[in-house]
Amino acid sequence: MELFDVYSLFDVTPVKGKGCQIWDENGQQYLDLYGGHAVISVGHCHPHYIDALTQQLNQIGFYSNSVKNPLQKALAHRLGALSGYDDYSLFLDNSGAESNENAMKLASFHTGKDRIVAFRGSFHGRTSGAVSVTDNPKIVSPFNAGHKVTFCDLEDAEAVEKALQQGDVAGVIIEGIQGCGGIHIPSAAFMQALEQLCRTYGAVLILDEVQSGYGRSGKFFAHQWAGIRPDIITVAKGIANGFPCGAMLVSPTFKATKGMLGTTFGGNYLAMSAALAVLDIIEEEHLVDNALRVGNHILEHLPVSPRIKEVRGRGLMIGIEFNEDVAPLRRKLLFEKHIFTGVAGNSVIRLLAPLCLSIDEADVFLKALEDIL
Repeated sequence: MELFDVYSLFDVTPVKGKGCQIWDENGQQYLDLYGGHAVISVGHCHPHYIDALTQQLNQIGFYSNSVKNPLQKALAHRLGALSGYDDYSLFLDNSGAESNENAMKLASFHTGKDRIVAFRGSFHGRTSGAVSVTDNPKIVSPFNAGHKVTFCDLEDAEAVEKALQQGDVAGVIIEGIQGCGGIHIPSAAFMQALEQLCRTYGAVLILDEVQSGYGRSGKFFAHQWAGIRPDIITVAKGIANGFPCGAMLVSPTFKATKGMLGTTFGGNYLAMSAALAVLDIIEEEHLVDNALRVGNHILEHLPVSPRIKEVRGRGLMIGIEFNEDVAPLRRKLLFEKHIFTGVAGNSVIRLLAPLCLSIDEADVFLKALEDIL
């Protein structure tokens, strides 16, 4: 049997990682400025993370959500305290797409309505509901297209209000910072307008912080730069540093009903141990502050070049848009300078480094990019 061939693969086989560094099977060292799609939040193979998972695996690895799991409550309390949402409740699942599916389902339960407002350039996942609110026709099958979705432009509050006036909108879903769309940051004024519109028309405001959350922007959640409090916040990726885990933070205005949501693997012992270790490391090593400091350093010292059209970003979520196809540039960074980066579309180099990235490591990238340009 062969693998189902859906990925375009670089000819690199990572076998070891530490912090922001990766080594391949030939011993070649690479600087990781992509963190496996923003998943590696506290660095590869952090000793505390390894110890937490190892100790838990020696006790019990899994049981279902039909029994009490004290680690789930411990995570809810820690996450609430660190994020500023200690009055919210936590629902645990396995991925960002699943979190967004559950958020939209909960919004529909809560309002009795069936339409979602989403935004052009968005990415919310590849499951049925999540892909329907993702602005990428290439990944929407006929089966996915049956959901009621209205797409608006970022910053167009008038279009959002027009959609809400139709009376059938359950929720509005927006990324704290658009990731796959090219690192576009909604303005504080627009986010505040969305919050007010949702309150006025009785819609649920869902903040997708799967990629932009967990300290990446220099605050715990990217939407906190706008001073708003959404009804539901979805997280995944960096929440457990590579162990599959996702979650929703749910406003106290929502009432749970037994059986309305469920998951087999969500909130399992190993995922909770990993997620608690991540919060320990983020807090003890001040990684939210580090993300802002090092991200600002990169933004301030990027080389000036006519090949660069625009730079966007906040913290360690940075998009460098070029006046050209960036695929050759990305290959040079990987195979000549040994630096992992990501892309968004054809023209944006996307940086999503682990939050422990140092100034010295950032300077390695800045020098490499300057040399290539």
